[in-house]
Amino acid sequence: MATCDTCGNDYDKTFTITRGEQSGTFDSFECAIHAMAPACAHCGCRIIGHGTESGGAMYCCANCARQAGETGAVDRS
Repeated sequence: MATCDTCGNDYDKTFTITRGEQSGTFDSFECAIHAMAPACAHCGCRIIGHGTESGGAMYCCANCARQAGETGAVDRS
């Protein structure tokens, strides 16, 4: 069995995710998201969808990007 890098659970169904040079072993997608998903530069929530990127920062939505001063960000209607 392998141990989850986030919670330390020793589990027989762990999986490994690699993003660029970063790699981790996890027992759930919840732990993988906590460890590897980028955080919104405005509100801090983990971005598990597409999000938006502007000025080198990542945001969970256009509203957060606007709140941070990014004037060109818009949500789809």
